[in-house]
Amino acid sequence: MRNIILGTDWWTDCDDAVALRLITRFIKKGEINLNGVIINACMEYSFASLKGFLKAEGIENIPVAIDLKGTDFGGNPSYQKRLKETFCPDISNPEESDPVKLYRKLLAESDEPIEIMEIGFLQVVAALLESKPDEYSDKYGVDLVKEKVKKFWVMAGKWDKQGEKENNFCRNERSRKAGKIFCELCPVPVTFLGWEVGFDVISGGKLNNEDYLYKVLCDHGSKNGRSSWDPMLVLMAIIGDEEKAGYKTVRGKARLDAQTGENFFTEEEKGPHQYVIKKYENTYYENLINDIIN
Repeated sequence: MRNIILGTDWWTDCDDAVALRLITRFIKKGEINLNGVIINACMEYSFASLKGFLKAEGIENIPVAIDLKGTDFGGNPSYQKRLKETFCPDISNPEESDPVKLYRKLLAESDEPIEIMEIGFLQVVAALLESKPDEYSDKYGVDLVKEKVKKFWVMAGKWDKQGEKENNFCRNERSRKAGKIFCELCPVPVTFLGWEVGFDVISGGKLNNEDYLYKVLCDHGSKNGRSSWDPMLVLMAIIGDEEKAGYKTVRGKARLDAQTGENFFTEEEKGPHQYVIKKYENTYYENLINDIIN
């Protein structure tokens, strides 16, 4: 069974919640293990609302850590308060949390390869790559990732043109620097799903009105569905094969300008990175996602 760690901003957009619904569906099918969740954007209800969503899905006892310094991304938590009050009213953000240590602990203790799905900002992953030996492992971060992580699946970038900007890379100074570090230091293969792939694929519009995921979308203002950046990345990663998931790939080396947030891609036959291009019409991906989350 494949083992995954999820990184999510669990911030203001609701496509993270649709993505987490997909993950829990495949956990229940016995096809994947969710070893842990790292929240990399911190708002008042982030921790409790994510724990509440997992609880509502019947998935508990998943280790969760949050970057308590990740408060500088802006926006308002449109759907998190309802989730907290409904499912975890007595939980708040922890007073202390070290997401890098949780990453290192999960990786060091795993006897099986780990795949990391990142649908948020990259500052925690960048800190993991730059981390030093600790009580969990005598390896530096890059070496620990190289030994334990099979692959990264990342929703970030805009790859249809050179020099484009995308939120997860360019939101603020920390996200820009983190994206640059990740592209330069990551020692294992990376597949990126860019903004251009998911923005016009709308999922979540066929949910039952009593479904709490439907209420999440309503609180966000997306009762008719939302762009599918995070769900498409997660579903592709769960399938585990870009072509089978419905994509062409372009292989090479990604680069990010830490000053401007612009991303670039140089095609190389044996490059460590690849980005995906849809093979089919939007309805193909919409139907795949909706069939699973309903």
